Amino acid sequence: MIEMRNILCPVDFSDNSKHALEHAIAIAHRYGSRVTLLYVCPGVPAFAYAGTTPMLDPFVLTDADRERLTTELQQFADSGPRSRIRLQHAVREGDAVSEILAEAASVKADLVALGTHGRSGFERLFLGSVTEKLLRKADCPILTVPPHNPGTVPVEPELFKRIVCPIDFSECSQAALTYAMSMAQENDAQLVVLYVAPNDLVPLPGQPHDDTRDHTLSVAEFLIRREEHVRRLLQEMIPDTVRTYCNVETMMTQGKPETEILRVAGEHGADLIVIGVRGRGAVDLTIFGSTTQQVVRLATCPVLTIRHH
Repeated sequence: MIEMRNILCPVDFSDNSKHALEHAIAIAHRYGSRVTLLYVCPGVPAFAYAGTTPMLDPFVLTDADRERLTTELQQFADSGPRSRIRLQHAVREGDAVSEILAEAASVKADLVALGTHGRSGFERLFLGSVTEKLLRKADCPILTVPPHNPGTVPVEPELFKRIVCPIDFSECSQAALTYAMSMAQENDAQLVVLYVAPNDLVPLPGQPHDDTRDHTLSVAEFLIRREEHVRRLLQEMIPDTVRTYCNVETMMTQGKPETEILRVAGEHGADLIVIGVRGRGAVDLTIFGSTTQQVVRLATCPVLTIRHH
């Protein structure tokens, strides 16, 4: 079973970060976690740059500033549900991504929960400049929470009841599946394990060589055999012990991965998508940009990204 002893929740006092805090607190209720509420004050305002040269002197927090911001953090947390939660506050200054990563390391965070902003203008820039960098650089899982939808915020200890986990049989997606299965078991949830097949005729890892070398196979026969292979693999990936404690559905679709992931999540009323993220190389940036990034940007439910080390 997974552990979430320490949760870091960066906030900017917006409604979106309040929504993320509600999720962090709900998870903390379930796992007995400590939540660290973090506010990062930028050292230099964004508008103060012309090219790479600051036009204004760096802003330095005074002791009075820190005390005021800490009080505001306490009030921000007190306005929502937080009974029986171990909550601490931190105020830092500097680059948001660097400070969040440093604080995550300092508190040994098992999870970073943060709100994503809207999809236009400055808010879109904010998502690109902070959330997406954290998704690429953070070592621990990241829970991104989209803007609030009335009536969809669970605040009870049993947080996620309908989980979708897309996989591609890579090591990183198997790590995400392990996480998703654990959460589904602990929350008595419905788990949908999804594979999105490519539109081309690429064979899958472990697919019998006869299928790929037999030139007498028609396209339709090849696709049928590939689907049978996928469904067999999906069934084998779910241990009987997991099926005992939660309802597991395996399914295969075909099309553009992010489109199919979001469609299936919507049709199943998912309140969580768990997805794996590869390492930090150039290949990962391409994969991240084409799938995970789009899922995080467009999902209407929280997305939990798991990095494979």
